[in-house]
Amino acid sequence: MLKQRFVLDTTALTDLQTREVMGYASLCEGMKAILDLIADARLHFGISCYVPYPSVYKEMYEFASRNGCDREVVAKIDTWLVKKSPDRYRVSVTSQIFHEYVAYMRERINRGMGVAEDAIWEAATECLFMENPQNKKKEYKEEVEREVIGGIIGKFRNKYRAALRYGILDSAPDIDVLILAKELDAAVIASDYGIEKWAEQLGVRFVPANVFPMMIQEYLKHLPENENEPESGNRDKNKEGPSGEIEFI
Repeated sequence: MLKQRFVLDTTALTDLQTREVMGYASLCEGMKAILDLIADARLHFGISCYVPYPSVYKEMYEFASRNGCDREVVAKIDTWLVKKSPDRYRVSVTSQIFHEYVAYMRERINRGMGVAEDAIWEAATECLFMENPQNKKKEYKEEVEREVIGGIIGKFRNKYRAALRYGILDSAPDIDVLILAKELDAAVIASDYGIEKWAEQLGVRFVPANVFPMMIQEYLKHLPENENEPESGNRDKNKEGPSGEIEFI
């Protein structure tokens, strides 16, 4: 028997595809809708949704503030998500995982260097084929920077991010999400290929962010008829006992 728990990455609340699936144009409306589903799942099924504290919690808070969300969104985050710091000293990870991660990172860094070298060569080649009047050196330099270098650097940055960052753990909050999920034997909710890839390596369950709301809605479809609407005054009470969770097979 397993207790149903989830650990949320920031993308669990902010993923664009999830909002589109749910039919919300506004980020704040989408966050509210997901948090309301989490509240219903908590009250009716005792499902617990955790957020690593302070790393991911701070990201969520800042994301809501930067996008002009009202205080209700932050209140829902504080109310329905369980803030917990991952126990980084007690959660064990095999050395093989770190060995593979280091090798993988080295490969990605080398690929990033290759992209940088291609961009440099392209820029140099373009410059060689441009006229260079000595009496217009300043104008020439500005033209090169504007017409050639600027566009190439823009393409380089996009390619470099794709080559180096896609599919890797590139932030402390990403690692906290995985450690906390491992500690709690919980599923990770995220829209991040790096987290998905390394959740598989660590033996942690992974649920895509755009699937999670539909999963909760499916739970709620199977409520007994007399529980479809919570009784007045009892919405904030936990009917599942001290643990606040029920057991799932």
